[in-house]
Amino acid sequence: MPPRRAVTGRSQEPRQRFVEELRLLRSRKGDSLRQLGETLGWDWSLFGKMEGGQTLGSPEVVQALDQHYGTPGLLLTLWELAAGDPTQFRERYRRYMTLEAEAVSLWHFGVSVFPGMLQTEGYAREVLAVGGSKGDDLTRQVEARIGRRELLRGDEAPPFRTILSEAVLRASLRDPTEWRKQLEHLAEAAAAPNVTLQVLPDISGPHGLVSTDVMFLRLPDGRTVAYTENAHRGELIEETGPVERLQRAYDAVRDLALSPAESRKFVMRMLEEVPCEPST
Repeated sequence: MPPRRAVTGRSQEPRQRFVEELRLLRSRKGDSLRQLGETLGWDWSLFGKMEGGQTLGSPEVVQALDQHYGTPGLLLTLWELAAGDPTQFRERYRRYMTLEAEAVSLWHFGVSVFPGMLQTEGYAREVLAVGGSKGDDLTRQVEARIGRRELLRGDEAPPFRTILSEAVLRASLRDPTEWRKQLEHLAEAAAAPNVTLQVLPDISGPHGLVSTDVMFLRLPDGRTVAYTENAHRGELIEETGPVERLQRAYDAVRDLALSPAESRKFVMRMLEEVPCEPST
């Protein structure tokens, strides 16, 4: 299906609209990509990739472009819409992503990996690469995942509880520096007033979610839906009976988990175990 067009002739698809505005503004300014890079202090190839739709760039780059073009807030707004656009995710996630953005509260249990909205870029890249993503697709998937972190920020951010199996915190990345960044990010996120972190220690034994990552979304209409995932597939569950059974299993896991205070101490102990960078 071709991209939808408004009366202006410009795309209404968030990512494509962002790309079109970048090209149009540079054309009007009369800059070459190299001139743009020299003026703003970033490698010119970054702007080429942004205009080619290969990357969205960072908020800092987009803010600099807004200032350069005299469009305060325009490009940053389009960037935010593009970063949060559920159509950039693979088909099986799209309905879930739409519901996630609407949720008034979220509960998560992770048996294998950190939840996407708490992942650093380095962690997301390694996890997605293991899953088969590569090249431009990998870059887009990483950006999409990092964009989800915005959901937990701001005064209107919904409450979010995550219970992480100890195995998640033991499955370190190959790069100790990136692993340290991930643990530091987790500790920082857990300090936010709307985020509650609990760790389920290995000594807790078998439980009803032993092989299942799950996210519960409480929706504005009062319904709760669940999304379960394993290494091979994900499933959105909206039927009341199955969701309630998963919630009972989740409640049992929460009873076995460390308290939020004990969990934060656990994460800090994990950080102490990460090898330090060699001094130069």
